[in-house]
Amino acid sequence: MENSLLEVLHVTLLSLRVSGTAVLIGALIGVPIGTLLGLRRFRGKQSLMRFVDITLRSIVNTFMGLPPVVAGLVVYLLLTGSGPLGPLGLLYTPTAMIITQLIMVIPIMIGVTMSAVGSVEQGVREKALSLGATDTQAAWTVLREARMGLLTAIIVAFGAAISEVGGIMITGGNIRWVTRTLTTAIVVEVELGNFALAITLGLILLALAFVINIALTVIQLRGAKR
Repeated sequence: MENSLLEVLHVTLLSLRVSGTAVLIGALIGVPIGTLLGLRRFRGKQSLMRFVDITLRSIVNTFMGLPPVVAGLVVYLLLTGSGPLGPLGLLYTPTAMIITQLIMVIPIMIGVTMSAVGSVEQGVREKALSLGATDTQAAWTVLREARMGLLTAIIVAFGAAISEVGGIMITGGNIRWVTRTLTTAIVVEVELGNFALAITLGLILLALAFVINIALTVIQLRGAKR
């Protein structure tokens, strides 16, 4: 019984570590890119630039819907023994799982950030520039105005990461005490017919997602009142 509780604790903490790390790194990469794309406004006869802009946005939107198993397959081919990154020995490790979720999270962070920044009135940036702000300072002002959207990006990205199963099973191998997370453990327990334990793990997963999302939502609501 004690061993089972320890294993449940292990898979819970591993799930949080993998998804939390993926979201953190994804935010560091995706928010700046999304901000840059959100600030780009192409008007007039710059048809080539508009085409580039539309193409970039379409690519981001497409990857936002990337199937997790495809992301897992790509990472697997890169990390397998015959792959270009095979010598690193990362396959079937938590690091491989983080990379897999990162591929899913980055497009979400870029897309939601891009939408949030783009929805901020252009007058905010123009007013900042007219008051003597540099382009960087003006961009920071817009980013502050779009902070509610940035929190939404984090919420959506974390929800996608913590609930992912197919991709991390491919790259993590679902190894007990090593790479087994809440979602992959649920799959195993269902296959073994341990439905009570599977339901318990599912409730833990939902509780974790609820607690983290409600914390972020509270921060979001407080920020909206300022």
